[in-house]
Amino acid sequence: MFIETEDTPNPATLKFLPGRSVTGDARPVDFGDADVALGRSELATALFDQPNVRRVFLGGDFVSVTKSDDISWGDLKPIVLGTITTFFESGRPVLSGTQSAPEHDVAPEDAEVVSRIQDLLDTRVRPAVAGDGGDIAFRGYKDGVVYLAMQGACSGCPSSRATLKHGVENMLRHYVPEVVSVEQVED
Repeated sequence: MFIETEDTPNPATLKFLPGRSVTGDARPVDFGDADVALGRSELATALFDQPNVRRVFLGGDFVSVTKSDDISWGDLKPIVLGTITTFFESGRPVLSGTQSAPEHDVAPEDAEVVSRIQDLLDTRVRPAVAGDGGDIAFRGYKDGVVYLAMQGACSGCPSSRATLKHGVENMLRHYVPEVVSVEQVED
């Protein structure tokens, strides 16, 4: 099995492309620690078995791994590649059970605005951040403020706040005049 790797804007995160579906049609899943992965993904759990893995993000066709500052990618990359290869060769499913989208309270009068926001996020923003090994998740809308969470390589990336404020906020304000600002929230 050949796995390609790509750098991401976050120097602590590498994107691993196994050349096959990871989550497929399921939603991308961000695991901020081993406890969250337990029982939800054997692959993520296996990656967290390495003491220097700090975050695992499973996208449609890639795996992003964030390392601790205590190790170089030169030392950790072969271990991660081996773990991913062994997992996929086993034939086991990446995700256990169903992964449902979190529910968000949206005022009935805001439903149409939220629908336009989510459409823009899905069609214009998510593909771009997936290219960098991450994802952006809608977490709410109230009084003109859109609440978003950066995931995967984008979580903790030095440029994520600028991406939200200068890129995403400007685009949303342009296409959805009801939007006044975008705020980042932590998952």
